[in-house]
Amino acid sequence: MIESQKPSAINQQPKLKVCGLTQPEQIQELILMETDFLGFIFYEKSPRYALNHLTLEEISMTGHQAKVGVFVNESPEKIAETADKAKLDFIQPHGDEDQNFIAELRKMVNPKTGIIKVIRIGAQTPDELQRIINNCGSMVNYLLFDTDSKAFGGTGKTFDWDLLNKIEIPLPYFLSGGISEENIDGIRMLIQKPFAVDINSKFETGPGMKDVEKIKNFKNKIR
Repeated sequence: MIESQKPSAINQQPKLKVCGLTQPEQIQELILMETDFLGFIFYEKSPRYALNHLTLEEISMTGHQAKVGVFVNESPEKIAETADKAKLDFIQPHGDEDQNFIAELRKMVNPKTGIIKVIRIGAQTPDELQRIINNCGSMVNYLLFDTDSKAFGGTGKTFDWDLLNKIEIPLPYFLSGGISEENIDGIRMLIQKPFAVDINSKFETGPGMKDVEKIKNFKNKIR
């Protein structure tokens, strides 16, 4: 299993994850920019569904050490098969997957494959959110906090980040949901800083079409 960093060691500049990638040229530009995580969405209902533009073989041949596959309520067998064919380094279950699902998935994937468990934040109280986190189990390497939506992400909307100051977060986490140049200062108000920020729709000219120059400027700002 990939070792996750301890929360106390990550209150530095956050790493950068760019999700919803579909264009080979843009992927190569992001690799040259030393983007830390590349996110590919394997959810057919998403307008950024990777396999509408790329093959599993093309993704597998992408030269990067942290390729993330995003799945929504998919079977563990299908996730494991896709992760193997696309040579994914991380799996991000973004649906309603519970602890039992994660345990089953862990048995099926490469032991070195990391798991990023998404917690979608809507109207939960801090106590409710804490219970969800506490039930994630020991099979998870990272958490990812995103804005809850029927579309399972990609809405460009933020949640109340102050909630994260009212709970204990036992693992390094990704911050997602409507992150942009305009709200980046809010990250400084977080007591436990995110291990990484996850950007998507605010850096697009259209679904899956990234504004690489805008991403480059953002990367410089968070560093």
